Amino acid sequence: MNYHALHQQRTENILLSLKKLDYLNRYQIQIMHNLKSPRNANRVLNGLSEYVSSFRFGLEKIYYLNKAGRDRVQCTKIRKKTPNVQHYLLRNQFYIYKKYPSTWENEIKLTADKISVICDAEYKEFYNGMRCFVEVDISQPMLVNKAKIEKYRKIKELTGANFSLVWITELESRRHKLMKLCEGLSGRVYTLNDII
Repeated sequence: MNYHALHQQRTENILLSLKKLDYLNRYQIQIMHNLKSPRNANRVLNGLSEYVSSFRFGLEKIYYLNKAGRDRVQCTKIRKKTPNVQHYLLRNQFYIYKKYPSTWENEIKLTADKISVICDAEYKEFYNGMRCFVEVDISQPMLVNKAKIEKYRKIKELTGANFSLVWITELESRRHKLMKLCEGLSGRVYTLNDII
């Protein structure tokens, strides 16, 4: 494959990652697309400015598809600068940590009877096919998390479904509270430090 074709393929792959994951920081794109150094990653991302917009969040730049990028990869979801970007970045860091599960889907609605819940992501464990529902906790009140966990508990009771509830939180102090709330359910709580 010649340089031009390789360049086009890499552009396409990065745009498809942004279509799938909504927002990514430079580090995440660098890891996912093997862009070696931060300097090289910045050069590649600057070359994508025709298709990708960015904004600053703390010390990092966050990238997402602009109209031309959405058109190129047939993405219908419009993303803009958002103060909730931390939520997406944490979810996407977990996707990278789990080695890019092919079954990964974002924002899936589960319903049983009149109970419904939208998980942040769902994937199946490759070694046992177990469905895993991912929930990201940034700073929402524990009461909100508790209510969501109770919905999962109810869905499990109503359907008999076997699934794992995976929480990702930034703070160690929240890990224990979430573990306590999830008692009796299969699952695990990860902190940001676990998945970097």
